[in-house]
Amino acid sequence: MKTNLKKASLLLSGLLAGSSLFAQTDSVNITNYVKPFSGGPVKTWSIGIHGGLLTPFTIFGANGRQDFRQPQSEIGYGGYIKKQFTPTFGLQADFLRGEVSGTRGQDGVGTPTSFNTKLSWSGALSANVTLGNISWFHAKSSIQPYLTAGAGYMGYKTNITNGAGTTAYTNGAGENSIKEFFIPVGLGFKINLGSNVNLDLGYQVNFVQSDNFDGYTTGSSNDRFSYAHAGLEFLLGSSKTPNMSTYNPVNSMRTEYVWQNQQTKQMLQAQIDAEKAKNDQLRNDLNTTNANLAKLTVDSDGDGVLDLNDKCPNTPAGTKVDGSGCPLAKPVVYITEEDKRVVKDAINNLEFDLGKATIREKSFPSLDRVARLLTDKNFSLKLAGHTDNTGSDALNLRLSKDRAEAIKAYLVSKGANASRIEATGYGESQPIATNKTAAGRQQNRRVEFTLY
Repeated sequence: MKTNLKKASLLLSGLLAGSSLFAQTDSVNITNYVKPFSGGPVKTWSIGIHGGLLTPFTIFGANGRQDFRQPQSEIGYGGYIKKQFTPTFGLQADFLRGEVSGTRGQDGVGTPTSFNTKLSWSGALSANVTLGNISWFHAKSSIQPYLTAGAGYMGYKTNITNGAGTTAYTNGAGENSIKEFFIPVGLGFKINLGSNVNLDLGYQVNFVQSDNFDGYTTGSSNDRFSYAHAGLEFLLGSSKTPNMSTYNPVNSMRTEYVWQNQQTKQMLQAQIDAEKAKNDQLRNDLNTTNANLAKLTVDSDGDGVLDLNDKCPNTPAGTKVDGSGCPLAKPVVYITEEDKRVVKDAINNLEFDLGKATIREKSFPSLDRVARLLTDKNFSLKLAGHTDNTGSDALNLRLSKDRAEAIKAYLVSKGANASRIEATGYGESQPIATNKTAAGRQQNRRVEFTLY
């Protein structure tokens, strides 16, 4: 039942992530792998510091709804401690202080011309929701968008300026040092700078639960102010331990699922091998106790056909045979003039970087046609690399071999059967022209293609 639950979870997560369920692979890399059902080792604690700009203007209200028409930007700074509970959810304790200022009050007559609020301290507990770290194929995300929301308490002092000068604002209770609740709501994203360090870029709007913050009470709406910041987040723990907020549970479940399939296949293969060993042992025991039975089960040439039915005994080892033990006829390979032209065109257009085994892009179209020829007609191909006598024998032998292998690798990448391509390097040992002239050396630097 547990296996069915994991399959259902994997299917649902893949659909939510918008990923293809048909692109499964037969092998996985389980280095630093975190099991989704065992809660493997991950980093969950972090601390952050940041600095930025404080202003009474926010994205939730135009100037017409602000007590002061011209908000000013002041310096703010703070930090936080965060605990990550799941890859998408965490709680953080925030601290912030700085100043908020504005000029030109809305009403004109009797309105302060400016205000300055010194945010002495503030503390908040916020939920942090990480977005975009659910992916089918990527085990770790490098950029994590996030949303935050919470509640906090702050202490501040406000000075207002009008025609009579600058005075300290007091609320209805006659207090100058005011303490208020506020609601912080924010968004941003983090960029991984290293295994334990993230760049944090964010924007936060703080909804004050009163109309005292700017020292002027007008209308029926409470005050608010915003904070745009940049900072660094430091993850606590070993750099080798994965970070929960970047850990991808969907990819991890896929890894575990494929890994378990591999283990199941290995277990079944082991059982098959064990049963085969038992059968072999039984056969040997029967051969020992019954000479006649042994004669009936002898396969002298090892071609898979018992001697009793083998019409072609003593076939060479590895020879493919039919049901009567006789070698299968080799298929006749027909190479047309068009096939030869495709290969010749590839040879004529083949170019490498000077002194290297890097194929130039000019050669790709003609090599693509050779790859299609190999796959369509199931031909075999021998690649023979040659060089001139410039340089040492060892260097030329290695370069010729590397160039032949580079062509083979390219053809295989285009769908050709690797087992049907032979790549050999001969260095300078088989020249077709003199190495005393530039033209002769040019002819000797070649890769020969042989279809069969």
